[in-house]
This record gives sequence, structure tokens and C-alpha cells, in this order.
Amino acid sequence: MAQITLSLEAIEQLATDCLMTNGMDALNAGLLARIMQMAERDGSLSHGLFRLPAFVAGLRSGKINGSARPQVEAASPSLIRLDGDLGAAPHAHHVGIPLLAAAARKTGVAVLAIRRSFHMSALWPEVEAIAEAGLVGLACTSYMPSVAPAGATKALFGTDPIAFAWPRHAAPPLVYDMATAAMAMGEVQVAARDGHSLPEGTGLDRHGQPSTDPKAIVDGGVLLPFGGVKGSAIALMVELLSGPLVGAHFSDETKAADTADGGPPVGGQFLLALNPDLISAGADWQGQADSFFERLTGLPGPGVRLPGARRHKNRLDTGPRPLNEELIDKIKALL
Repeated sequence: MAQITLSLEAIEQLATDCLMTNGMDALNAGLLARIMQMAERDGSLSHGLFRLPAFVAGLRSGKINGSARPQVEAASPSLIRLDGDLGAAPHAHHVGIPLLAAAARKTGVAVLAIRRSFHMSALWPEVEAIAEAGLVGLACTSYMPSVAPAGATKALFGTDPIAFAWPRHAAPPLVYDMATAAMAMGEVQVAARDGHSLPEGTGLDRHGQPSTDPKAIVDGGVLLPFGGVKGSAIALMVELLSGPLVGAHFSDETKAADTADGGPPVGGQFLLALNPDLISAGADWQGQADSFFERLTGLPGPGVRLPGARRHKNRLDTGPRPLNEELIDKIKALL
């Protein structure tokens, strides 16, 4: 696999230029490009520049509004309902998360319900932003069907990721971002591109047979939920929270309404913020949690790593990043 090296600044500029060349205004392009750069910086390769051609496809078809201005539809002390104006999700987060955090600080618990936006990026930036505001964050979103529920061989669920963040005063927040599928589809696509095999239990081929070949899963196959019925139940929860609860579609309904232009589908997102200072009634919630984390990472064995630790370690390196040369050539062609 041939690689090319780019600085973090060059990665962000390449994404910005490509998006603006294809119809996105400077505000939306800058917000989305920043999220892609953060993914490359932190080692989330399947959610960085790898996503850029799909966003361009949505812009070129006219499905994605490159000049979107998300609007608050309704607000109460603990709820913000946001219309994404058919734009990329980072702009909706830019508008909605500060309002969510302000509401949670006052009431203890607040929800941000986003509809009519295009989410195809990593999920951890949203909850990490919530945690950096001193709050506990939870987020989930659906997509188009690519996962067969436990006991089925046909896709109905999206990869249905869920992300969680816990604030820490003297350390980076604890953050996890995971698909409820055995593996995120982007990771499967990267494995197919790079010629890697997958762990057993990742998916089925087009004939409904278990397969470790990523190409067989991408080409007419399906992913499986992690943990069988347990992961399937969590995926069902994500479908409900990010679908009808926020006024959006289920994953299979999203596919039926999509234009199949190669871009991401329009969808909804559910975000929750919790104020630990109010909820714990002044208890030393942070000290108690930090003590628990020390016991956790001190357990005997090869070593327990707190969720998000690898990403935070990667971002300490501000140097250039190696990128797939074929992907960079493809992006340059879109310019």
C-alpha cells in the first residue's frame, strides 16, 4: 500500500479546499474539515479523509446543503430540538452543543435532538466537547442498514454507533465511540482496500455464510452485531433514540428515501448531557471516579487501557501523518 505524508494543517486544508470546490461554503467546509483532521490526528483513519469523497458525492448531487444554517425549532429548560437544514452534522453540533451544555448546567439533564443532517464522521468529537464543558455526554446516531439483527441474515440496522464521555479535571476525558456492529463499516471498507482479513464473527457474505473477507461483506454481505443478542438489543435502542424519538427515520426507512448518490443519508441524532455536580448533590464524584480508574488500570494482566487513551496519546504527536496515496489522488481529482 503506497503512502504519502501530509501535515495536519495540510490535511485540513485539503479537505476544506475539496469541499469548497464542490459547493460547500467556508463555514460548513471548515467545520467538517476540522472533524476529518481530528480523526486523522487521533488515528481514526476510517473517519478522516476516507469520508471526504462521499460528502463530495452528496454535494454534487444536491442532496447535501453546502450552505446550511441549522435552526433551533424548539427549546425548553432541558430540551433543544434542532433542524440541521440538510447540512453536514458538524455545523449542527457547532450550533447545538453550546445550547445543550448551558441547559444541562442549569437543569442537571438536557437533550439535543437533531434531525435533517448528514452524519458520517466519528461520533466521539460531540461527546468529548460535552465532557470538556464539565458534563457527562452520551450520543448516538443511525445510518443506512448494513447490520443483520441477531438471528437474521438480512440487514435492518445501521452500524448504530454510540459514544460516551466522562469529564476529568486533571486528565483528558474518558471517551469511547463504538459501533454496535462487530466492526464499523468504514473499518471494513479500509480493510478491503488494504487487503486485510477480519476477525471471525464480523459479518456474513451475500449467501448468509460467515466470512472474514471484508470484500465479501462489502459486496452484498452484511455485518453482525457485536455480542450477538446483546449488541443487537443496543442497536435497537440506538435506532429508537436517533429515529422516531428525534423525528427522524429508522435505518431501513432512510435507505428507502435516499437518492443512492454515494453520499451519506440524511438522518437524526440523539445527544444527552448530564451535570454531575447537580446530580451527585455535591459529592466528590470526580475523586471517586479517578480512584476507580486507578483500580481499573492497576488490575493484574497485560494492562487495562481506559477508553480514548490511545486517541489522546496519538494527538500528542503534532507531526505529519501517513495517508493512503490512492485516496489522496482520488481527493485531488475531485478538485
